[in-house]
Amino acid sequence: MDSIEKEISRGRRTFIKKVLGGTVAGSLLLVIPAGAMDLANIPEQITGMRGKTGPFITEKKFAFIVDITRCIGCGSCCVADKNEYQVPDGMYRTWVERYVIDDEDNVYVDCPNGGLDGYQEPRQDIPHPIRDTFFVPKLCNMCEHPSCVQVCPVGATYQTEDNFVLIDAKRCVACGYCIQACPYGIRYINPETRTADKCSWCYHRVRKGLLPACVDVCPVQARKFGDLNDKDSEVYKILHQPHVVSVLKPGMGNKPSLHYVGLRREVV
Repeated sequence: MDSIEKEISRGRRTFIKKVLGGTVAGSLLLVIPAGAMDLANIPEQITGMRGKTGPFITEKKFAFIVDITRCIGCGSCCVADKNEYQVPDGMYRTWVERYVIDDEDNVYVDCPNGGLDGYQEPRQDIPHPIRDTFFVPKLCNMCEHPSCVQVCPVGATYQTEDNFVLIDAKRCVACGYCIQACPYGIRYINPETRTADKCSWCYHRVRKGLLPACVDVCPVQARKFGDLNDKDSEVYKILHQPHVVSVLKPGMGNKPSLHYVGLRREVV
């Protein structure tokens, strides 16, 4: 068994050298199809999940909603995420940005420590009177057409049968292609695992019937998660009511499953 694993590892290293050296024609198109990976039979240490895997949840269509009009920038979501995944300091799977607009329509955006400490103090470096302040949580958009999957040369980034975009840490070679391809700046290289990392919408919790950790702890219910195929679910009702609901960068064609209530034109 050891000899087989060594041979597979040697072949993978050779392939990556060819990809990075540009000697494999059309290398970015050589992506392992997501359907070829049966997550139910993949050990949890490969998928990065702590909980046991179960059947794919193919009868559901999950959506995440962030209500900007509710968010108070407390940072509870960021703390929950950091504790759930032991995220290294200076890295963030989810974060909260603060947008400050003065009476001259100048926009100031900051995000100290990813919003982990909340926003207890107003900004003192703005010369004009402040007209408005609001907070925008950021996390994986869990796209239906993920560009990160398309560019991964080794199939480490893949899409499950229930449409979650995940990372196989044992395949990832930290080439950074997925980081460049993500239009939302969600991905980073974890300095401890030396692999790509990102928000997973707490897939290990969802498969157990639980809510993502950040949704669970939000004190003002600014984060919503549920099944769009269930007409009685809160997310279905929100997305079918006359709210101002939008997605980030719709022109990119990724078709995000992350929706924002009250998304402002200033948000990038």
